[in-house]
Order: sequence, then C-alpha cells, then structure tokens
Amino acid sequence: MQPLIGDLSLVVFLPLLGALVLLLIPRAMTRALLISALLFASCAFLWSLTILGRFHAGMGEMQLVERISWIPAYGIDYFIGIDGLSLFLVLLTTLLGAIVILASWSTTDRVKAYLFFMLTLETGMIGAFVALDLFLFYVFWEIMLVPMYFIIGIWGGPRRIYAALKFVLYTMSGSLLMLVAIIYLATRNPVLTFDLLRLYDLHLPYEEQIWLFSAFALSFAIKVPLFPFHTWLPDAHVEAPTAGSVILAAILLKLGTYGFLRFAMPLFPEAALAAQPFIIALAVIGIIYGALVAMVQRDLKKLVAYSSVSHLGFVMLGLFAFNLQGIEGALYQMLNHGLSTGALFLIVGMIYERRHTRMIDDFGGLWKPMPLLSAFFLVVTFSSIGLPGLNGFVGEFLILLGAFRAAPFWAAGAATGVILGAIYMLWMFRRVIFGPLSRPENQKLQDIGAREIVILVPILALIVFMGVYPRPFLSRMKPSVDLVLQRIEAKGNRQQAIGESDILTHASRLTPHALRE
Repeated sequence: MQPLIGDLSLVVFLPLLGALVLLLIPRAMTRALLISALLFASCAFLWSLTILGRFHAGMGEMQLVERISWIPAYGIDYFIGIDGLSLFLVLLTTLLGAIVILASWSTTDRVKAYLFFMLTLETGMIGAFVALDLFLFYVFWEIMLVPMYFIIGIWGGPRRIYAALKFVLYTMSGSLLMLVAIIYLATRNPVLTFDLLRLYDLHLPYEEQIWLFSAFALSFAIKVPLFPFHTWLPDAHVEAPTAGSVILAAILLKLGTYGFLRFAMPLFPEAALAAQPFIIALAVIGIIYGALVAMVQRDLKKLVAYSSVSHLGFVMLGLFAFNLQGIEGALYQMLNHGLSTGALFLIVGMIYERRHTRMIDDFGGLWKPMPLLSAFFLVVTFSSIGLPGLNGFVGEFLILLGAFRAAPFWAAGAATGVILGAIYMLWMFRRVIFGPLSRPENQKLQDIGAREIVILVPILALIVFMGVYPRPFLSRMKPSVDLVLQRIEAKGNRQQAIGESDILTHASRLTPHALRE
C-alpha cells in the first residue's frame, strides 16, 4: 500500500506544517514560537539527510518520484522527484532554513508572523527544486514571492517598502511571461500535459523555441540576477533583515540558475545553443562589473550583495559552456556561493547587532576584541575568493576549465574576475579586522557566543570538506548532468539533420540552370 505522503513530500511540507502550528501558539509566547519553528526546520533538515542516504549515486534519472492526479482535466499532477541537479540544493535549503531561524533568536518584532513567513518561504523553495510538473513548479515559484515580500517590507531597513516592491515587480514581470510560455508549451503536446519529463521529448520548431526560451530565460535571468537585470538585488539585500539576506543570496538566487539548467536549456536546446554567445558575454560582463562595483562600496552588506552578481556570473558561464566540467562546476558553485555568501551575511549581521552600523570606515582592529568572529570571517573570506583547499576553488576551477573549452576569449575575461574578487574581499577584510583599534565603540565589542558559534561551525565544516573532498558531491551530480547534455545533444543533432534535409530537398528541386547560377 502506497503511503499517504512520501519522504520527499515530507521534506517539502514539514516547514509549512510548522508554520500552521505557529498559528496555534499565542504571539506573546516568543520562546515557544522560536523553539517550535526551529524544531520543524530541523526535522526537515534531518529528513532530507535520509533522502541523501537513499539516493543512488549512479543514476541520472529522477528518484523518489511521487505523482498524484491533481487537476486531471488539464493534465496537471502533483508530480515531484529528485536527481543529482536538485539533491544538494534541497539539502542546502533545509540546512540554512534551520540556521537562519537560530540566527533570528534575538528577533522581538512580530515574531510569530516573521517565523510563519520564514517557514512558508522554505516550503516554496524546496517545492520549486523538486517540482516536475510545470504548473506545480509555477505555483511554488510564486509562493516564494509573498513571504519574501513581507520579510523585506516589514522587518527590513529604512527603505524596505521600496526594496520589497522592486523585488516583487521585477520578479513578477518575468514570471508572467514564463506562465504564458508554460501554457503554450503544454498545449503543443499532442495530449495536454504539464509533465516536464514528457515535454522533454517534445520537438518544437526553432522559431518557437526562440520565443519560449526567451520567456523562460527572462524570468530566470531576473532571479539570478544576470546583468543587466540585477538592479533589484542590492536594494533587497541591504534592506532585508539578516535572515532574509541569507535566504535571498544562498537559495533564491539559485532558483534562477537551476531554472536554466532544469527547464530552459533541455526544453529548448537549439534556442539555448543559439543564445550561448550572448549569455556568456552577459555573464562575463556581470563578473567584472559586480567585482568593480563591490570594490568601491562603503557598506559591508552592499559589498557582499554586489559580490553575488559577480559570483552568479561564474555560475551562468559554467552552465552555458555546455560541457560536463562547466555544468558540474556551476552546480558546485551554486552550493559554494550559498555557504560562503550566506556565512558572510550572517557575520555582517552579527557585527551589526553589536555595532549598529555597516559602514566599513566605522571599523578597524576588530581582531583584538572579537578574535573568534575574526577567525570565522577569515575562513569565509578565503572561501569566497576561491583559495585552494576550500570549496570556492573547486567550483571556479571546473567552471573556468569548461569555459576555456567553449569560449577561450570570454573565459580569459572571467579569470580576471577571480583576481578582482580577491582584491575587494581582502581589502574589505583588512579594513574591518586589522589596523589600529582607534574607535572607542569597537573596543567594547563582545565576541560571538555559543549560539553564534553553533550557527557558523556547520557552514565552515562544509566549506572545508567540499574544498578537500568534492567527490561525494560531483559523483552524484555527474549522471544527471550527463543526461541533460545528452538531451541537448540529441535535439541539436536532430535539428541539424532536419536543416540538412531541407537543404537537400531544396537543392533537388533546382533546375540545372539554377544550380549553375
């Protein structure tokens, strides 16, 4: 007998169940609300570890698939599954979901609503990573917008309303075009369906692929955000509370790059291949632009925000290299960025709680009053700049390896982004942590405590482990990446064969006189 709810569905809906449980707890019971939210988020993470244990590393196909007829009249199912592309992104989401709630322990303003939105947001993100029905994916995609809008708009900084509206308007403008493309794609199948695995086998004319790919790509490019669609990101990051910035950078941005890999590229491979030079150029421009703008920032949080534009440019470069090394590196870098940038925002938040400023010029010499935080900050900084032995190096190395095989000129340009990244990160670290302890306010700062150490230790442990021993991750990604590349290659060869057939047919109809001409 099939269970009422499968293991994967439990991971998806445990946070939402926790959000509903919070509604039953009086808002005055702040500690009970925090403990309950942390309990449900931690259970989701622990349950996701059981999925990792059951995952077959040698399979590229979907695993732990669950399908329930939802709206059969329109070919819509509750259809979810997991493979090497989504496995570790789900694990990253559940891990950081628990960590950000622990990081929010000092929240006092409307705690019940805050935790409700955080848990609902986690369900939306996990659901988007595992959805295999395009309609279901769109539902989860839109669910994510509402909690993040309120998290930024209620608990954000002075310009929170502006940042929240900008975030929603940018994201929804792309999402509506994607919805139109999804509906059109479902109707192009001989039998109306939103089943992604069946739509992979749909062969569309090149002209249609161009339009559909453009609709999907615009939505995902805004979410990444790919240059020049990045302007909403710094405002959202700066105004969001610490936990919101962590989730935004570590998870939400990855849904854009994941969307390219799961949907836009395999569904419309000929259009994706045609767009390759354009996307690679934008990615490299974003790498260099993000690094240069980060270099001149005076606000710690804004510096980290612009570093995300640069780092996500590397991910897009790897994806559109269209080879194993590039795509594996891009997937790995998604995880790396989630850990390192998430940790950077957490550390900036810890400093802000003590000092109530994020201006780099207000600091200096923090190593003396805060040696533990400074040590954590140093490792995370080295991870962000890709120091060998830490996780960032593996992802950047694979991306550049794949990019040099696909587009050597642009790869060389991207390599300068690595140098620029080291410049602005090390310069920022030196100004904040080293130098004279000249300001009296900094002399009295308290170092991080036990709760904050518990928050940072798992992230740093993964940073080191992924840098030293990437094989467990890459071995589970490779079969699914191979399958994506096979789909793209098969459709590309078919399109080429159709093109050659059309040329031969046209040539056979030419008269001898025309052939001579």
